[in-house]
Amino acid sequence: MTEHRIATSVLVIGTGGAGLRAAIELAERRVDVLAVGKRLKADAHTALAAGGINAALATMDPEDTWQQHAADTIQEGYHLAHPEIVRIVTENAARGIADLERYGMPFAREADGRISQRFFGAHTHRRTAFAGDYTGLEIQRTLVGRATRLGVPILDSVYITRLLVRDQAVFGAYGFDPADGSRYVIHADAVILAAGGHTRIWRRTSSRRDENTGDSFRLAVLAGCRLRDPELVQFHPSGLIAPEDVAGTLVSEAARGEGGILRNALGERFMGRYDAERMELSTRDRVALAAYTEIKEGRGTPDGGVWLDVSHLPRETIMNRLPRVYQTLLELQMRDITKEPIEVAPTAHYSMGGVWVRPADHRTDVDGLYAIGEAASGLHGANRLGGNSLIELLVYGRLAGQAAAAHSAGLTAQRRSAEALAEARAEVDGLLAADGPENVRVLQRTLRDTMTEHAGVVRDDAGLRKGLAELDEVEARLDGLGVHPDLAGFQDLAHAFDLKSSLLAARATVETALERRETRGCHNRSDYPEADPALRVNLVWSGPGAVEREAIAPVPAEIATLMAEVSADGKLVE
Repeated sequence: MTEHRIATSVLVIGTGGAGLRAAIELAERRVDVLAVGKRLKADAHTALAAGGINAALATMDPEDTWQQHAADTIQEGYHLAHPEIVRIVTENAARGIADLERYGMPFAREADGRISQRFFGAHTHRRTAFAGDYTGLEIQRTLVGRATRLGVPILDSVYITRLLVRDQAVFGAYGFDPADGSRYVIHADAVILAAGGHTRIWRRTSSRRDENTGDSFRLAVLAGCRLRDPELVQFHPSGLIAPEDVAGTLVSEAARGEGGILRNALGERFMGRYDAERMELSTRDRVALAAYTEIKEGRGTPDGGVWLDVSHLPRETIMNRLPRVYQTLLELQMRDITKEPIEVAPTAHYSMGGVWVRPADHRTDVDGLYAIGEAASGLHGANRLGGNSLIELLVYGRLAGQAAAAHSAGLTAQRRSAEALAEARAEVDGLLAADGPENVRVLQRTLRDTMTEHAGVVRDDAGLRKGLAELDEVEARLDGLGVHPDLAGFQDLAHAFDLKSSLLAARATVETALERRETRGCHNRSDYPEADPALRVNLVWSGPGAVEREAIAPVPAEIATLMAEVSADGKLVE
């Protein structure tokens, strides 16, 4: 067995936007850094973010402020967001955009050179900057370019299986190369976890096949961290239904932002029943619930969807503002969206909960360990405003990079543990020796079916408890797993670790969903259709059966005065 040994000051796990921004910050500070990812850096999940990135630049609406951006974020997050995290992101958003400009990001601009900004659902002002509907892809390209120019070492094919911890302090990570099975022992003074969320544990998701499987959650919990609000998962209103192998592929919110209309199978523009004022520009949770309700009550298409129509828009608008949607539909369905509508349904899209972190720098419960991006929690509450995730990557990528640099510089010694390393090594060895009859892919599908059936857009006590029982069954079947690397590589081993991560993330999600006996934002309980003021708290999960309530700090007055209460009208129609 080949085992590579590497030492670095800071290890970044994940090479999407958050991880790269952190690595760039470290490199600019001349701190030794290594970034690793389990997929090609050019193809990170960030590249799928289409519509835009938020900052109160006031280029289009001069009255916009970071305080109003913060008020919108907390209000539309149904008061579950951490006010200090929201303040830090919104106040530092303009600097995040300036950093991207400095790196060469090609934002769409007005004729006079101002950065263009458009409306996204539930924003008070136009504050979403963009590059066509390829914004995330352009950001990823820009960050990869900057990291390359700085000489940041990036390993594109390392699957991290364990964080190495001694006495509640991190000292590195263990992993393997899915291509050839060689192992990696990486010693580091600090680790930044940026390995995404857990939306792939549902059957229909906007993530690709083997990403967002809950890796961050498992790595963090096994290291001694807690999860905050894992039940709060955003279902995007518009995921493709067909073809089956790409079900859930996103149709950007930009399609609604530019004037797209939603209709049911009867031809009715149904959003008037759910949010007559904002219609298609309502919050994602409300639009997703509206589509779900139309389908559930029999007004959906035969394949279980609704229609999103942009064909009334000028062809020039579609080609300039929605080029990715246009191209995607042509490639996947041979459908010309300038002439015909798109069949869509809600799709698991974003983990709003995640690893518990401190506001100032996203440090976790483990000394020297930071979590950023979709791996972390605190900004979004119970509903994420479109465009907020991309700016979060830039703000906390920079701040966590700074904090990790300071932590490394302040260490007088690094205490390691032979036992922790042996345990990580033995886990991989054990899976490679597994030769049972159970197939990893079958168990993955079973888990995704369970989550879709019992913990999807609308939940209830009986369904969630049945879901827990089914998760117990899947976990029991792990003992009979067969893992069979072949000439093509060690992908089967990677899928086995994906499954382990997904099981932990699923259990955390279902257990906290059971505890949240209310309907709030993305979390819809048909047996508890009202919001419960006593549950205006974060739910913190530290392991099976261990859920605690955490109070949320008061909102600063300069933000609170700009907020209006979120109406629950049309919230749960069941």
